[in-house]
Formats: sequence, structure tokens, C-alpha cells
Amino acid sequence: MLASGKDGALLRFSLGSEHLKAGHPDTAVTHLRKAVELDPRYTAAWKALGRALAESGQPDAALAAYRQGIAVAEQRGDKQAGKEMTVFARRIERAAK
Repeated sequence: MLASGKDGALLRFSLGSEHLKAGHPDTAVTHLRKAVELDPRYTAAWKALGRALAESGQPDAALAAYRQGIAVAEQRGDKQAGKEMTVFARRIERAAK
């Protein structure tokens, strides 16, 4: 689909999610960064990006992604996603101490 020019946030989110499931967090990061670039209000993509960054050994970047995702979730009224990302962010913060 990418090769045919049908790029989009949902496609990138889907590709990123599948790479996460397959154990390829670095490749997932690439697709998920593009997903949030294409749709900065895509809460699920922010959450997945945070996870991918954490799994690829980038806790500071993961924390930044979660914080951005939490802000987006609050703006959109997506309380569950906001709560989940808050929990993940706190885990990273605790691990850094």
C-alpha cells in the first residue's frame, strides 16, 4: 500500500503495531512516528509509539511520547488512553530513579 502511494496514519499505525508484535520495535518506531506526524491527534498511535520507544531502549523518548499522548488524550476526552499512558510514563520515571 505504501508503494502505491496510499500512505496514512491508520496504515502507519497498523504497520507499527504489527512490527511491535513481531518484536521489531525499531521498525515500529519509524512507522508510528509517521502515524503521529500524519495525525497528531491519534491517541492510540502515541501510546504505541511510547511502547515501541521503550522497547527499543529509548526511555527518554518514550516518556516524551507518552506525555504528548496524554496531552492529546486529555484534549480529545480519551480518558482510558490517558490513564494507560500515565501508568506507563510513571513506570519509566520510577525506573530512571
